[in-house]
Amino acid sequence: MLSRRRASKTARLVALLALAALTACVSNRAPQRARVAARPQPMAAPMPNSEAFRQCKARLDQAQVRFETLPNQQKGGGCAIIDAVKLLDFGTPTANLGAMNCELAASFAAWVRYGVRPAARVYLNSEVVRVETFGTYACRDVRGSGGTIAGQLSEHARANAVDISAFVLADGRRISVVDDWRAEGPGAQFLRVIRDSACKRFRTVLSPDYNSAHRDHLHFDNGGKGRYCR
Repeated sequence: MLSRRRASKTARLVALLALAALTACVSNRAPQRARVAARPQPMAAPMPNSEAFRQCKARLDQAQVRFETLPNQQKGGGCAIIDAVKLLDFGTPTANLGAMNCELAASFAAWVRYGVRPAARVYLNSEVVRVETFGTYACRDVRGSGGTIAGQLSEHARANAVDISAFVLADGRRISVVDDWRAEGPGAQFLRVIRDSACKRFRTVLSPDYNSAHRDHLHFDNGGKGRYCR
């Protein structure tokens, strides 16, 4: 009778040990499956920049323009940021500048430096201390007088356009396109002079003379092959 009890206890002990071993095996395998599932996927190689972009950056460096190089990005729907920079310092603080195609950024910095600032001295007897813009990159269609033109992608959607709205002077005055373009006096003259100077640097220049959608800003872009200035 005693041997049977001992045999029964031994059998139960063996069964408990087997169950413990099986539980440990399962618990050790679970984290391994989790680690495999969390393994990061390989990332796509970044899109390379063009040789023209490298040459443009060299020109910005030579002109002592500070900028940040931005990664190439396909945004979908035809929208993209390719060969772009963000201007940080080119001598005149400027609001709302985001991603800009490097060629556009170089033309814009040169226009402010050699077109806007000298014109302000001549026509306004003051220095421009700040340029205000409505921004650069925006994934959207063209805006006409009657609203957005569906299916016609804006150059803003390629980081290839900038909209300028106003200029703040050292004497405290603010010359804006919406308030001063059609007014009489030096402010209107200044705006027309710098619009004309922009026509020598950008392929497309649109002002309030073009349509009502541009009543409050000057639009510059380098899209297309020809030139248009109005």
